[in-house]
Amino acid sequence: MGAPFELLEPTGAETPIIVEIAHASLELSPEFLEPIAAPARALAPDADLYVDKLYEDAPIEGATVIVARTSRYVVDLNRGESDIDSEVIEGAGSGVQMHHGLIWRTTADGDPALGRKLSRAELDERLDLVWRPYHRALSALIERKRARFGLAFVLAAHSMPSVERTGGRDARGAESSRMGRSARTRADVVPGTRGRRSADARFIDAVEEHAIGRGWTVRHDEPYAGGFSTQHYGRPSEGVHAVQIELARRLYLDEATLRPGPDFGSVRLWCRQLVAKVAKCGLAFAPA
Repeated sequence: MGAPFELLEPTGAETPIIVEIAHASLELSPEFLEPIAAPARALAPDADLYVDKLYEDAPIEGATVIVARTSRYVVDLNRGESDIDSEVIEGAGSGVQMHHGLIWRTTADGDPALGRKLSRAELDERLDLVWRPYHRALSALIERKRARFGLAFVLAAHSMPSVERTGGRDARGAESSRMGRSARTRADVVPGTRGRRSADARFIDAVEEHAIGRGWTVRHDEPYAGGFSTQHYGRPSEGVHAVQIELARRLYLDEATLRPGPDFGSVRLWCRQLVAKVAKCGLAFAPA
């Protein structure tokens, strides 16, 4: 297989910002294909399609960007190593049910994602070739930023379906339909901060202000409070801040055709300006 991720270094003056893009890729290396049963129609809707393109200008604003180049159907980089569904891995025990854990058991629409259980050796291969190199690189970036600036800020860039799924589960594993209630439209921007615990309030407020300034709606932590990256790396007391930012796909994508929408360029500019805004925020209160 090819490199599991791409690292884009700053082209402008470096800042404490890391843009982490875990789910934009559709790539499935041949060695991982045989067990996959997910229909082709699920691959793009279950990816954060074009999010890497939305943040393509982040290096100009001094950010370092890490972009996964492997589909989440191989291994989900926003889950921990122990997030294993007992129905997915042979010998994993019983009782743990995670449709969308480290290895997805079902698609977001509820179709089977695997045709069989994986062996422990197959799981270890995915961890060794994809998950661990990615998180080693992200951890090293955080330490580099913290050593230089006294802090690091991880902007975990994601996208979400604009409306709750009406069946199955959504792309973060949450139940997507409620008894007696029709699916509802989601906010334009959802900052996930584990209840405002994963980042200093100044970063969180900067994200909200930037969205409201565009006239967009904001709903914190609902339906996504942040995944592994936010929970694991977000340690404000140690100078590491993390915010997961979900953009409703209607803002930049035709969700029926999966093609970039007419506002793609302006949303890309918004993302570049967001990176600049949080960078300014970080530099303002970085230790001297």
